[in-house]
Amino acid sequence: MASDNKIEHMNDEFRTQAPAPLPPLPFNLPPTIKRTLSCGLKVVSVHDDRQPLVNFRLMLRSGDIHDPEGGTGVSSAVASLLNEGTENYSSKELAEEVDRLGASLSASSASDHSIVKASSLSGFSSELLDLFVELILRPVFPENELELYKQNTIEGLKYQRSQPDFLADEQVARIVYGEHPYSVNAPDPSDIRNLSREALKEFHAARYVPNNAVLVAVGAIDPDVLDKELESRFADWSSRDVSESQFPSLPERTKRTLTIVDRPGSSQANIVLSNLAIDRRSPDYFPVLVMNQVLGAGASSRLFMNLREEKGYTYGAYSRIYARRFGGSFEANAEVRTSVTGDSLKEFFYELERIRTDTVSEAELKDAKSFLTGVFPIRVETQGGLIGQIAAQQIYGLPDDYLETYAGNVSAVTAEEVRRAAETYIHPDKIALVIVGDAGDVLKQASDYAEDIEVFDTESKRKDLGALLAAQDEPDAEVSGEWQIDISAQGQDLLIKLELHQEGTSVKGSLDSMLGQGMLRDGTVSGTGLKGILVTEMQGQEIELEISASVQGDEMEGLITIPLMGEPLPFKGSRAETE
Repeated sequence: MASDNKIEHMNDEFRTQAPAPLPPLPFNLPPTIKRTLSCGLKVVSVHDDRQPLVNFRLMLRSGDIHDPEGGTGVSSAVASLLNEGTENYSSKELAEEVDRLGASLSASSASDHSIVKASSLSGFSSELLDLFVELILRPVFPENELELYKQNTIEGLKYQRSQPDFLADEQVARIVYGEHPYSVNAPDPSDIRNLSREALKEFHAARYVPNNAVLVAVGAIDPDVLDKELESRFADWSSRDVSESQFPSLPERTKRTLTIVDRPGSSQANIVLSNLAIDRRSPDYFPVLVMNQVLGAGASSRLFMNLREEKGYTYGAYSRIYARRFGGSFEANAEVRTSVTGDSLKEFFYELERIRTDTVSEAELKDAKSFLTGVFPIRVETQGGLIGQIAAQQIYGLPDDYLETYAGNVSAVTAEEVRRAAETYIHPDKIALVIVGDAGDVLKQASDYAEDIEVFDTESKRKDLGALLAAQDEPDAEVSGEWQIDISAQGQDLLIKLELHQEGTSVKGSLDSMLGQGMLRDGTVSGTGLKGILVTEMQGQEIELEISASVQGDEMEGLITIPLMGEPLPFKGSRAETE
């Protein structure tokens, strides 16, 4: 019996102690060979034959911030259309060749740079290189493909405007980066409509040049053979002067501001707090990296443990460092229930002040550094991960031994350096506070956090703050009558006719739409807000659509949540005139 008690005690003790950490994973970068081709293209290659694969990545030091004046969206369009037709292949033929090789071939544009990627089995590397070079040197940007790109992109922009994270990012970029091109989060539909084949060809000719690029190759390759293949294929690629863009200075903030994007009827508030921080080559990069890991980079961080685990305000609260070539920012964010917006802000500012003033504990510091040094070797285990790290090293001009010394640099960060990094790069009293949600509800809870307040609608048009504040003191809206509302759903418009009857704060009604007929259940009015459940049928099955709206006179706007449609769908409506 005593023996059983002893075993039970040992089991209990075992459960109360975390297992000892595994020894650090070693990181040994295979030999790296660097050369410059006769055309001026820098090449970095790594022989890695653990798998019979090969990866190529061309990084160009031109991206979205290098769009020509009046040509927002050009860089992204060029990258997107590279594989939609070349001098020797149509879009369909190119796709068939890629499929035949079992390869992948793509291009994309980011803020600082553009990327062309290719990968396949190493046995097809020569044929893959032919297609890779075809994309880089000989795109033709067919008019029909450009028109299709315009249509798809404009529809994508419409969808983005239904997403609260996009709306928040748009305002954060505008406020934090000012006149710098980093402030452009996405082009306007008018920018896309104005794209021309000539503008794309000019950008490609000016920016897709060898002296503005670096090619990284990783895989089961023979460096000497690769050198000869690249020389022959890029022999006619001509260098040209690439002027270094002169960007406006990043703005200096002097006070905290509050920007609200009004999403009437939203049951959640998307909160973002941001200010300028470091660029990618900052000597403070590693202290800031560790600091952010403690504050909000993961599920054991302070923000997550506070707002989710302790308070239950959100599914997750995080912080991030966006370090770019010419600047960067700190950002903390969470999506919370609208009713706890003010309480969540209190906890955000508590944690932002605490990381600046209090020295982190030894346990927090150890956990943060263990995670960062432990996950790094995992990120470079695959060829795709390794080539991504090498490409970033080259495009940002990081030290030659950056990868080899990464773990050591992280491990050397002290608790005092973490506190200093937070004090230097997090500024709660000057931070840009952006909240996407129902402005009426958000204003009541957030207005005490900043004297400088502005409100926009989801189309980024400024709204009258005075009217919104005055509306909070208005009596309950009167919603009786016939309404026609227009729902925007994935580029399609869905019309619904409502017949509403109000008695006090209770609302009943009927609906008629392409989905069928139905009724409004549990409808209520509070102030300018209307909430309820629209009940109808689809293919013989009853479905419930949650409606949440703001009513101003004969105009209504808000959100409708439809099962299986994901994010709530925005709508606008108007009341029919009575005779």
